[in-house]
Amino acid sequence: MKVYLDNAATTPVAPEVAEAMIPILKDVFGNPSSSHAYGRAAKAEIEKSRRSIAAYLKCQPSEIIFTSGGTEADNMALRVAVNDLNVTHIITSPIEHHAVGLTAKAITDEGQIRLSLVKIDEKGHVDLNDLEKLLQSNEKTLVSLMHANNEIGTLLPLEEVSELCRRYNAYFHSDTVQTMGHYTFDLSELDIDFITCAAHKFHGPKGIGFLYVNKNTKVNSIIHGGSQERGHRGGTENIYGIVGLAKAMDLAYEDVHAHQKYVQELKTHMINELKAYFNDLDFHGEIDPERSLYTVLNVCFPKNEKSSMFLFTLDLKGVAVSGGSACSSGANSGSHVLTGIGADMSRPNARFSFSRYTTKEEVDYAIEQVKSVYEKTLA
Repeated sequence: MKVYLDNAATTPVAPEVAEAMIPILKDVFGNPSSSHAYGRAAKAEIEKSRRSIAAYLKCQPSEIIFTSGGTEADNMALRVAVNDLNVTHIITSPIEHHAVGLTAKAITDEGQIRLSLVKIDEKGHVDLNDLEKLLQSNEKTLVSLMHANNEIGTLLPLEEVSELCRRYNAYFHSDTVQTMGHYTFDLSELDIDFITCAAHKFHGPKGIGFLYVNKNTKVNSIIHGGSQERGHRGGTENIYGIVGLAKAMDLAYEDVHAHQKYVQELKTHMINELKAYFNDLDFHGEIDPERSLYTVLNVCFPKNEKSSMFLFTLDLKGVAVSGGSACSSGANSGSHVLTGIGADMSRPNARFSFSRYTTKEEVDYAIEQVKSVYEKTLA
């Protein structure tokens, strides 16, 4: 049996999404910037998709800027804040995705800003009192904090952070790559300047995403060459990707609450089964359903002689999971997120992440294979 439980890294493309993209790949080949009929047909598909996405988020279509994915969107948010909004101070956390953390560091190294890291607790929650202290610097500030951590699942209280930012006239960007398509967003109510999206996190294609830019936040492009995306991003648009993104949003929001309930039940089932089997077990990050991303479960297992080969052994048994962010694979330094929350790095950990296509039978198989790694040790 083959079981895929690494959906936080990427999800399989939904069949309906592929079906929506194929006619665009085959027949809608015009350049959207061309004025003839072929170009107009391509442009129409882009704008139809933009309107559809904006409707789900309760924002204006002009506030959606299509990008190559979440990393570009995060980079763009930070760069335009400094270049166009005169930001001189960025506040972020030590456990952000590298698309934010390394971008903020790069801008700092270029001598453009001062960087502050807000305190977090052992579960990855942001210390809001410390955030307020950092906001009292009287500098033009951007706060960049992710909605849900991609490795440990801890959720940020967006509304509370938004209120703090507005109290101190700071801009607010949230990396919502892991939560877009999994939670509803009402951008007519949430006072935020930037949020991000990557379609492949909710059964859309790779290589497409967007940056939401609040209409009251006036920014320019960081990619030059053309006037596409209303001058916000040069480059011929990824038409079939955009259509696939819009279709993935359709599927995600058909019944998002039923999806949340189903996946949360899988996560809770795994938590309970692992707790019943292991005496020395811990969970990285938050597991309270009200404060945790329901698609992610990061488990800290007991140490044994097979610890160093834990993930590899699971893979050999047909269970695909990760030890952290896929974006960090190949690095030898380990997870900066787990290090940032003070986790015991000598013990094996695994991030199990679920999707709408995950079944209870697959979760049970994964649990049995985890137990099999330990059965001789715990006997």
